[in-house]
Amino acid sequence: MLYWLTIWSDGGDFFNLFRYITFRAGGAFMTALIFGFLFGPPLILSLRRRQGKGQPIRSDGPESHLAKAGTPTMGGLLIVGALLTSTLLWARLDNPYVWLVLFVTLAFGLIGFADDYAKVSKGNHKGVPGRVRLALGFLIALIAAGWASWHHPAELQFQLALPVFKDVLVNLGFLFIPFAMIVVVGAANAVNLTDGLDGLAIMPVMIASGALGIIAYTVGRTDFTEYLGLHYVPGTGEILIFVAGLVGGGLGFLWYNAPPAAVFMGDTGSLALGGALGAIAVATKHELVLGIVGGLFVAEALSVIVQVIYFKRTGKRVFLMAPIHHHYEKKGWAEPQIVIRFWIIALILAMIGLATLKLR
Repeated sequence: MLYWLTIWSDGGDFFNLFRYITFRAGGAFMTALIFGFLFGPPLILSLRRRQGKGQPIRSDGPESHLAKAGTPTMGGLLIVGALLTSTLLWARLDNPYVWLVLFVTLAFGLIGFADDYAKVSKGNHKGVPGRVRLALGFLIALIAAGWASWHHPAELQFQLALPVFKDVLVNLGFLFIPFAMIVVVGAANAVNLTDGLDGLAIMPVMIASGALGIIAYTVGRTDFTEYLGLHYVPGTGEILIFVAGLVGGGLGFLWYNAPPAAVFMGDTGSLALGGALGAIAVATKHELVLGIVGGLFVAEALSVIVQVIYFKRTGKRVFLMAPIHHHYEKKGWAEPQIVIRFWIIALILAMIGLATLKLR
């Protein structure tokens, strides 16, 4: 919205700063961070009053989690509110990719909100049925995949770009749509599975989104894409504004989610943020790179898949408990130890993912 202040600029004054994505990204970051600090305490107080017993704790989970009883959930409202406010304020609202990522984020956030509300109101961990959640998620992803394909340059429509092998495009045809749907829904649910310890999910989300934000800014500039040999996707640079709002809002949330958490993000936050990562990857034509920068989420999801398949076939378990962060809890690792080590892994993977921009 503030971009339109540039109509008052003569090219050499303060208003001219609003032309620059990097300046507006900084503004979005600070806006979201301040939003989190201002509205965090009243939101947490309201959630605590309304939810009473807070998020239901699974009786079959790690014993240490019983101490978390009474902690309110739906803290994802704080993150989504912060990034929505900052994006609408600082991004160009005539950019289709901005609306794409906002749509996916809010839509998945609504699914998560319904799930959290059902859990809290019923007083157990069973929320919206899994099939309903998946069906709605794939519907949202279908709209997003078609949206992105419509706005991609003609030479990139329905094409799969490969990391490192930058001259190679795999023409998936209309199979690109279901592929993109799997990317978005898979990312949303992978982040949801990762959100099991205080602070565990939000920092890797910020790291992965930061890497994707750099990618979005890079592929949206012809000078950068020519130098790095990447595919140019005009308009994606504005996604950096959204990412800056996500990181700022995420830091504001982490202030209250740091161990011991005063609030959980819940499915409201985890599904929204995971969906956002998938949408950014599809918009920027870096779906496969998402599997690298978000490798921690991939590992968490795979641990559940492997555990379920192996148990159904043999009656035995590969991990002491899935997702894999619970496996390490069962092995005696302290919660902060798991969280910080997983943060480090997420950072390393994000750096590897960014390195693919240069590798050839």
